[in-house]
Amino acid sequence: MQQLDHLDEQTPEHAQLRGSVTRIVTSWAEAVQELGAEAKGLWLVDFDAGSGYYCWKHPEPTVSHYHGYDDGFAGRMKIV
Repeated sequence: MQQLDHLDEQTPEHAQLRGSVTRIVTSWAEAVQELGAEAKGLWLVDFDAGSGYYCWKHPEPTVSHYHGYDDGFAGRMKIV
């Protein structure tokens, strides 16, 4: 993503790199979904707990937050 910021959008290199980034992010989101979780944003994952979500965001080392269904990321509470 940082490399994209330094390339002119009109260059072929930008289009190639953007395509690579899109493939990587799509592959990651599909893998998260296969695990039964939801990709809520770039490197942000929610795991349904039945009463809300356990929540993980890169670079957190573990799943250590929770939020209600209607609270979203802003309502995250530390659980560990």
